[in-house]
Amino acid sequence: LNEFLVLTRHALRNALVPAVTIIGLTYGGLLEGSVLTETIFSWPGLGRYLAQAFLTLDLNAVVGGTMLVALTFSVVNLAVDIIYAFLNPRITYSQS
Repeated sequence: LNEFLVLTRHALRNALVPAVTIIGLTYGGLLEGSVLTETIFSWPGLGRYLAQAFLTLDLNAVVGGTMLVALTFSVVNLAVDIIYAFLNPRITYSQS
């Protein structure tokens, strides 16, 4: 085995497992921080829209935006789980 194959097939796969986990966890903070950042700096975006909808008691917009954020967060967590299982084949999600 040459050095490149050892690095890509063994070392890189093991090194990516914690990185993928951290990326998934950081995504929640990114969504959470967008509301504050967009409101403070008056940037147009979903965070500012949700903050404005909350202040004006637009319940449809608040529920819709919350559902969109929750769906996005769930899809990202599912993608992290799938990537994690691909990187570490010893991990199984079976019912036992």
